Amino acid sequence: MAAGSVYNRNSFLDNLAKSLGRERRREVEKPAWNHNPQWDVLKGASQDELVEVLKQQCLRIHTDVHETVSAELPSLIASLIKEYGGKSVVTWDDPRFDEFGLSSFFKELEGDEISLHVWDREGGEENLAFSATADIGITFSDATLAESGTVVLYSDKGKGRAVSLLPVIYFAVIPKSTIVPRMTQVAKHIHTKVENGEPVPSCVNFISGPSNSADIEMNLIVGVHGPVQAAYIIVDDK
Repeated sequence: MAAGSVYNRNSFLDNLAKSLGRERRREVEKPAWNHNPQWDVLKGASQDELVEVLKQQCLRIHTDVHETVSAELPSLIASLIKEYGGKSVVTWDDPRFDEFGLSSFFKELEGDEISLHVWDREGGEENLAFSATADIGITFSDATLAESGTVVLYSDKGKGRAVSLLPVIYFAVIPKSTIVPRMTQVAKHIHTKVENGEPVPSCVNFISGPSNSADIEMNLIVGVHGPVQAAYIIVDDK
């Protein structure tokens, strides 16, 4: 049997519909709901207003927030790496690092007692091994939910999930233009791509600050199964 092959699908579905006493439904129509309150949350909010909502939510999820402009992003990240005590850093292989002047910056930083690893699309276990012991993982956010303080990461060949999940500290670089009110907008974006036959990420990660866990008595513990600390760096990318 070839990988991914499906056999006897139609006969199976026909028999299932027959057992339910109805004709098989070959098309599913999306319900036309009378009320769609999900679109009213932060409706009409400006990017500046969404930034303030995001910052307030980050206070609740134990996440540091820093703001800067594109030209000052490299120097801010350098100071934050030093402030957080990072000696090893892993990043995505993402063209945005070039666009924001970070790739050349990291090469200069590497000679300053910093061990750097850029996700290797062919690296396999080497990527995972470095990420598992790295002090800091840095990625860009593909979309950011103001309501919940959540960064949304679309996995790709150069954008390994381990970069945001395995290091002790996680930095998310958030272009201001990526901030949307809530998950509603991101779900719509992905759904539209599917409808248009466009490729979608194999994995979408929704990350809200450092890892958290609470037992049955609701005692919150931060940093159980992922980064102990998280910092969001909001960049004015006008």
